[in-house]
Amino acid sequence: MEDIPVYTDGGTWYDEACNILKLKHYLHSPLEKSLIEMVNQYFKDRTESFDDYYPCVKNECNLFHVYNWIQFFVSMYNDKTSKKNYFINELNDRGEYILS
Repeated sequence: MEDIPVYTDGGTWYDEACNILKLKHYLHSPLEKSLIEMVNQYFKDRTESFDDYYPCVKNECNLFHVYNWIQFFVSMYNDKTSKKNYFINELNDRGEYILS
C-alpha cells in the first residue's frame, strides 16, 4: 500500500493521515487545482440546470431521477465519439443536443 500516491489540495490533515497510513502524499499544483475547480463548477451548474428544468414533484423524493441524469451526463461526457451512444451521436450529427 506504500506505493499508492495521494494527491490533495494541501489540507493539513491529509499529510498526517498519509503518514499514518504510509502513503505517498503529493500536492496539486495551482493549475491542477484551478482545473479541478472548473470541472466541479461545470458539473454543479449542469446539475442545477437539470433541476430547474425537471424539478422533483414528489413529496418524499429519493433523488433517483437526479442519479439517473448524472449517470447519463457522465456517459455522454466520457463517450462523445463512442458507437455505444448511437442515439446521442445521431442527434449530434443533426445538430440537435440534449444538453447544451
